[in-house]
Amino acid sequence: MSQVYDFAIIGGGIVGLATAHALRRAHPHAALIVLEKESDWARHQTGHNSGVIHSGIYYNPGSLKARLCRAGNRSMVEFCKEYAIPHEICGKVIVATHAGEVSQLESLHQRGLANGLVVSRIGPHELKEIEPHVRGVAALRVLDTGIVDYTAVCMTLVRLLTEAQCGLYLGHPLTELRRGADGIDLVAGGKPFRARQLINCAGLHSDRVAALGNLDPGVQIVPFRGEYYELRPERRYLVKHLIYPVPNPDFPFLGVHFTRMIGGQVEAGPNAVLALAREGYRRRDVNWADVREMLGFLGFWKLSRRYWHEGMREMWRSLSKRAFLRSLQRLIPELKAEDLICAPAGIRAQALKKDGSLVDDFHIIRDGRSLHVCNAPSPAATAALEIGRHIAGLLR
Repeated sequence: MSQVYDFAIIGGGIVGLATAHALRRAHPHAALIVLEKESDWARHQTGHNSGVIHSGIYYNPGSLKARLCRAGNRSMVEFCKEYAIPHEICGKVIVATHAGEVSQLESLHQRGLANGLVVSRIGPHELKEIEPHVRGVAALRVLDTGIVDYTAVCMTLVRLLTEAQCGLYLGHPLTELRRGADGIDLVAGGKPFRARQLINCAGLHSDRVAALGNLDPGVQIVPFRGEYYELRPERRYLVKHLIYPVPNPDFPFLGVHFTRMIGGQVEAGPNAVLALAREGYRRRDVNWADVREMLGFLGFWKLSRRYWHEGMREMWRSLSKRAFLRSLQRLIPELKAEDLICAPAGIRAQALKKDGSLVDDFHIIRDGRSLHVCNAPSPAATAALEIGRHIAGLLR
């Protein structure tokens, strides 16, 4: 092992690749490697992403999520323009379907304004002009929301990193991590590596990578499967933009919604079901080691007590297409069961604290020569270029 790398990045999703890109620009002569356990890039959260370029309306003003999402919206669009990656700023509506949701809609409006967004309150008639098939008593129109294929973004980043002579290693799962006084020794894919600094962007396994380095991140990753349906091609006309419900303030997810995809498809979903494997994209996927680890974490039981009612409702919606349809019909009443076909699911890597609370913001830990991104769910893809710049700034 003769070469010592300046930076070793663990994880080849969009956050890891964007971080490598930012470090290469900040340190053009640094020796840099990216280690990915899978046989291709963007195989997990990034590759199962719905492709939304988020506006940042949902996040607490001043939070890392709000700041990096807002900046990331702009830089992602600029990146796509520069490298001719297909994208569209189509906008979205957030719809109150009954009077009881109007006050929460107004709270979102004020939050959007505080985050510097172009967002306007509209009534049912204006809503009908924008989305003729949607029913609602009021809505917000958010112009800064768009769509893109994040896997295509990753492939562009891979090309740029290859041209910049970065070391890119697929099929190299990390198995050992030892911190020394002047560097970090790694074993990945059975091969030894040595780096002066390590950046953990391992997503679903970020807490485990931290633990390999004898760091307690204070959180555990809990996987939530997001299940989708897709509208049949002949019914895609029902959705013109992106259509979201007013989120339940007592539940940390956005609710099922309609997403136009860059390829022309329209996705409906997701729900949020506890997965029985960190890479459990199908209901039948069970990893008993993952289950035992989850059940042995006190924070999981506290979370379960807090959200058991919402969790049961999500599970029922997972098992019952009719229940899933009813949730969608709140927004588009004319939708029918035969309009929906099953689509691939995704997994959200959500960090959970020991007290049972879900980490709401991006969670980045600096520990000597290592830095760990231990919570980067949505909108991390939107914010990825800015997360990379943020990390590069921390490592100066």
